[in-house]
Amino acid sequence: MGAPPQGMPRATLTVEVRPSARRPVTQRASGWEGQTPAMDASEPGSPSRPALVLVHGTRMSAAQWEPYRALLPDVELVTVDLPGHGDRVGEEFTAESALATIDGAVRRARDAAGGAPPVLCGHSLGGYLSMMWADQHPGQVGGLVLLGATADPRSRLAGVYRGFARVLPLVGPDRMARAVNAVMRVLGARGEHARLLPDGAAYAALPAAWELVMSTAGPQLLASVDVPVTLLNGQFDQMRLHVDRYAAACRQVRVVTVPRASHLLPATHPDQVAEALRRAWVQASSG
Repeated sequence: MGAPPQGMPRATLTVEVRPSARRPVTQRASGWEGQTPAMDASEPGSPSRPALVLVHGTRMSAAQWEPYRALLPDVELVTVDLPGHGDRVGEEFTAESALATIDGAVRRARDAAGGAPPVLCGHSLGGYLSMMWADQHPGQVGGLVLLGATADPRSRLAGVYRGFARVLPLVGPDRMARAVNAVMRVLGARGEHARLLPDGAAYAALPAAWELVMSTAGPQLLASVDVPVTLLNGQFDQMRLHVDRYAAACRQVRVVTVPRASHLLPATHPDQVAEALRRAWVQASSG
């Protein structure tokens, strides 16, 4: 795909090859032990095995994460539809309803794990909402994973996304969805990941969702997060642009970069994403 955009951090530092990954990922860690702790033999959902809350990105839904049940069979997964997405298409997207959705998912995850704080993971829009929720609820999660959510929304990048929101009505949501889905298939979405790609109905929530992110989210929200944070991106993801700012704001951080992956990596590189999620989950389980 060529070189990353100008100013994009390069994939460097230690390369770790995992048996379940098709390609290695680049990782660096600060503030926590670099080795993956050994797991006990407890059943999924027990107090020593927290659940994993997964929050989807723009236009996607809880269905985005269904293939991960097979990739993480011993992890209790709790998924949600954000307002205006999935089974909630047509519902107004507001800050209150979006954060209440995450709040409810975290509560269900704690109940499923006998009170153990879950690991909260969000992709793109879901990542920004997850960091907003974690900032407002200190001590309520055992770990935070931000996937494709490390561009500062108050930077010049905001203009690009406002421009996209203006162009969308001209192109049409369904036509845009077909184009994006075609790109995702070209980049590697296969099998169930390709089958579950949605139509354009959820694009109606995009302007309100992105305005919330651009007015509220940013690396400053991570200063209050006192649990391990994983910053997970594709090498060519434009949302990786300010990953160093986010890393600097964290007390405990692991930066993970998947080579040759884009912003669409949950669908195109599921093995590598699942491995990073497992590592964050194991870290929370051992804490």
